Amino acid sequence: MTDPLAPPSRFAGSEAQLHDAAASLIEGWSDFGEGDYLRGLEVLLHAADYEPRWSEVGRKRGWMGLVSVLAARGHAVRSMAQTPGWHAHGIKAPIVITGVPRTGTTALHKLLAVDPQFQGLQTWITGAPQPRPPRETWEANPRFQRSVAELEERHRDKPAALAAHAMAAEEVDECCLVLRQGFVSNLFTCGWSAMSYDLWRQEQSEAHCYAHFERVLRLVGSTEPDKRWLLKNPGHVENLDALFAQFPDAKVIHTHRDPAKAIPSLCALLIGNHALFEDGRLQERAWQMGTRETEKWARAIRRAEPVRQAHAGQVLDVVHTDFHADPMGTVERIYAFTGLTLSDDVRAAMALRIVEKPELAHGPHKYTLADFGLTADGVRERFGDYVERFDLAEKRG
Repeated sequence: MTDPLAPPSRFAGSEAQLHDAAASLIEGWSDFGEGDYLRGLEVLLHAADYEPRWSEVGRKRGWMGLVSVLAARGHAVRSMAQTPGWHAHGIKAPIVITGVPRTGTTALHKLLAVDPQFQGLQTWITGAPQPRPPRETWEANPRFQRSVAELEERHRDKPAALAAHAMAAEEVDECCLVLRQGFVSNLFTCGWSAMSYDLWRQEQSEAHCYAHFERVLRLVGSTEPDKRWLLKNPGHVENLDALFAQFPDAKVIHTHRDPAKAIPSLCALLIGNHALFEDGRLQERAWQMGTRETEKWARAIRRAEPVRQAHAGQVLDVVHTDFHADPMGTVERIYAFTGLTLSDDVRAAMALRIVEKPELAHGPHKYTLADFGLTADGVRERFGDYVERFDLAEKRG
């Protein structure tokens, strides 16, 4: 009997095996919800046959990555079926951090998450969506244990990831880890080459992904329905229209940084991911990545602007250098903007985190523009008046 967890000889046409493999990870559960994710999955599987230059281990990793995403979707559907009343409470005025990647979204997110009045999406929960159990039970939970083991393996195989973007099973993480369960997501091109899929994705609506995302938030938060959601995902800036359509009262914190710093930092993170999956073509892939990520996020900023204008009272701008120069001042602006109270205890806990600088605990994240065939002026030019509008080049420090 074929092991469904072993990658097929061809990815294209392997949807049935993929569903069997995902079901095997969720105790045989085979309902993955509405079929709105199937077209994206089909396009992605075709790309996996023709575009990555898989290493032997990378091919297995690529397959298991797809299996895990589909299993997470199935886990969410099963949890909804087993949780009466999970959908009873809506998501009220979520606070959503977004911006071009590497503009300080993670540092800001984890600083605000110190406040216990917020709830967020912990890394382990994104891989096994369910009503969030009490914190003291997590270490004994097999899903939590699996997430810890997977992250330990990731950091062992790619130690540079700790400096670039450290992850922990118990900490809050990005919305994209749930949104990708709709299989229209820029996240799939972050690990291995899938240009045809990315070109297809850019022309698709992600509305069904956001509908699934809202359902998952209702499910996860059903144990604490009155807690305010604190969310973060750079990819939301590409889809502000879908975000506001799903969460009309959202409060968006939009972070900004000189793209001539943000884009090569992002590329350095992504090219390290690719090393886990592909062999060879390093310079070719790096230069393609530099062009692709510059165009992708410049387009995202252009798409976001009319949506920002339509929701002007719901968007707060935070410039990266301002946040680093005065993090508590930025926090105070956010609390005033969202109508929340910053307690003395939380202020003290945040001040301690700022002093400890946990984001720098694993050393500097190193990169250059030239590694990706880029120049500072060339990147800034693609972003039009964005750099000047927020005075980003002058604020690079």
